[in-house]
Amino acid sequence: MIYVHVAIHVALVLLLPPLVLGVINKTKAVFAGRVGPPLLQGYYDLIKLLRKGVVLSSTTTWIFRAGPAVSLITTLGAAAIVSLGGHAAPLAFTGDFLLFATLFGLGRFFMIAAALDTGSSFEGMGGAREATFSCLAEPALFFALLVLAKATGSLSLTGMLDSRLSDVWGTSGAALVAIAASVLIVLLAENSRIPFDDPNTHLELTMVHEVMVLDHGGPMFAVIHYAAALKLFVFGALFLGIVAPLGYIDEWIAWPVFVGTELMLGVLVGVIESVMARLRLVQVPALLLAACLMSAFGALLLVKP
Repeated sequence: MIYVHVAIHVALVLLLPPLVLGVINKTKAVFAGRVGPPLLQGYYDLIKLLRKGVVLSSTTTWIFRAGPAVSLITTLGAAAIVSLGGHAAPLAFTGDFLLFATLFGLGRFFMIAAALDTGSSFEGMGGAREATFSCLAEPALFFALLVLAKATGSLSLTGMLDSRLSDVWGTSGAALVAIAASVLIVLLAENSRIPFDDPNTHLELTMVHEVMVLDHGGPMFAVIHYAAALKLFVFGALFLGIVAPLGYIDEWIAWPVFVGTELMLGVLVGVIESVMARLRLVQVPALLLAACLMSAFGALLLVKP
């Protein structure tokens, strides 16, 4: 049975992320009164990009080509650590939550390095913004994970998101509400969603993540798109593991429930992007700082007098 659950975990990680993006885009289209792209448009885009050729600038080095690959590999590693639907992750060990956060930082570092490797001022600008925002998003994530560790008594993400978390909601619900709000903010920031960034914009001066990949194309651009969708899926699994722990229900029922909640999270992100405007760049640090404070406040709520 363990191998069956691992196979389901791997299948969901590999196949579901583009569908979540399709749900987000469909939700935004409904709010705008449009039909919008089909739910499977993300898969079609990946296939189209994989069939194209690659044009490399003479100024780039191996770093430019390694950026998308490292980003995908590190995100896949994080996906192997996070628990889906209360099930044990394929890669679970004591202290794995530190590796979980570190893998995202490593992937971000290589993507920024790949952007700088082009020698483009626009991509360098996007890389600088990405690094600045991540300096505030990472502490919020670490604080939230530490709160989960303290509340559940586990140093593994699998233990943090299992049935013990359901009991914590009854005793320390306020702390979990604080870190859930913090993780949602980090989810939007790390995945370049509104109000932090607009993934559909084409104005270089206002882009953050998208401006970093202007020179990538073909299969490399497909890898970047897939890694971004996978990253959203993984952060969504972490957020849902906090707000809707499924470790207390039947293990087979938990799988379809998790898929349904992941798609509902796509609807939530689509609603947020439809009712909110993008923040000015000078306002973004304030919101990320608020996420850090909410995670820290959650930690304080767990301190017994």
